Amino acid sequence: MNGLKQIRSMILLTLALCWAMPAWAMDSYRYLHVSIDTPWTIFVFLFFMVFAPMGLAVFLYWRYALKKDEGDDVNDA
Repeated sequence: MNGLKQIRSMILLTLALCWAMPAWAMDSYRYLHVSIDTPWTIFVFLFFMVFAPMGLAVFLYWRYALKKDEGDDVNDA
């Protein structure tokens, strides 16, 4: 039963690959519109994807570090 599903999937994949048209690739390139500004756009996007979680981690660490200090003062009194 499992072998039949695998063969059916392979046939379906082969038909899908044969059906693809090369012109679709050309249309997708026109849609993306790669220009000289594209590397800068990618850089800015990745920059914020890397530094936004780091900024959040710093903020959360700072917030909970202050709460821990406030709790220590209450327990000492």
